[in-house]
Amino acid sequence: MKILFIGDVVGSPGRDMLKENLPHLKRRYNPDVTVVNGENAAHGKGITEKIYRQIKEWGANVITLGNHAWDKKEIFEFIDDVDDMIRPANFPPDTPGKGLTFYKFGQKELAVINAQGRTFLPPIEDPFRVVDELVNEAKKRTPYIFVDFHAEATSEKQAIGWFLDGKVGGVVGTHTHVQTADNRILPNGTAYITDVGMTGPYDGILGMEKDSVLRRFHTALPVRFEVASDGRNQLSGVLIELNKENGIAKRIERILINDDHPFFH
Repeated sequence: MKILFIGDVVGSPGRDMLKENLPHLKRRYNPDVTVVNGENAAHGKGITEKIYRQIKEWGANVITLGNHAWDKKEIFEFIDDVDDMIRPANFPPDTPGKGLTFYKFGQKELAVINAQGRTFLPPIEDPFRVVDELVNEAKKRTPYIFVDFHAEATSEKQAIGWFLDGKVGGVVGTHTHVQTADNRILPNGTAYITDVGMTGPYDGILGMEKDSVLRRFHTALPVRFEVASDGRNQLSGVLIELNKENGIAKRIERILINDDHPFFH
C-alpha cells in the first residue's frame, strides 16, 4: 500500500502548486491513498468549502487540518457533512468535525488520524492519550493506520513517533513548514518524518511575505502577515509504502519540488 502525503498547502500559491503537480506525482508514484494537509489553504489560514472541493477535485482522498482549522468561519457550515476532511482529534469534546476517518480502496481501508501538539500551541487535550485510543479503535477495522501530527516542537513530534512505533504505519509531522531530512523507519516498523514541509511560496518566510516578517523581527511591533504572492513556489510531501500483510512500513521517501529541486515529469 502506498500513501502520498502533501504538506501544508499555503494560500493560492500552494493551491496552484498542488493543482499543477499532484496529477504528475500520482502518475509517478501510483498511490493508493492521497492525503493533503489543507489547514492553511485559504489565504494562509483555514479552509473554505470551495477550496475543500478543489483539493478533492485535484486528487486528494483525505484532507487533514491543524491549529488554523477554525480561521474561516464557514467551516462550521460543512465540516460535519463531509467524511473525508478531519481536524485534530484532541480538540475538546463536542468540537465540530472528527479526528479519525477511514478511506476504502478495493478491499482495504486506511485509517487516517489527525492530532495536534500542545508545546507552544494551545493546551488542548492530551494528544498521546487521544491518539492511542483512536489507534486501538482503528485496529478493529484495519491494520493500515496513518497519523498527521500537527505540532510546533520537534521534541514532541519525535516523542509521538516513538510512542506510536510499531502501532501505526506512518507518522508525519506538519505545521512548521520546513521539510526535515530525518525521514526513517523506526525500529518497530513505523515510517516517520518530523516535518513534511509546506506547499506554497518558496521565496517567503514559512509562506508569508518576507518583508513583513523581517519588520516584525526588527521592531517587535505587531505586523499583519500576508501570503507571499510574488516569487517562486514549492511543493513538499512524502511517499510511504506499507507492507500489505501487516501494515508496517517498507519505505518513506521525501518529495520536494522547487527551482532548486526540479520535478521532471
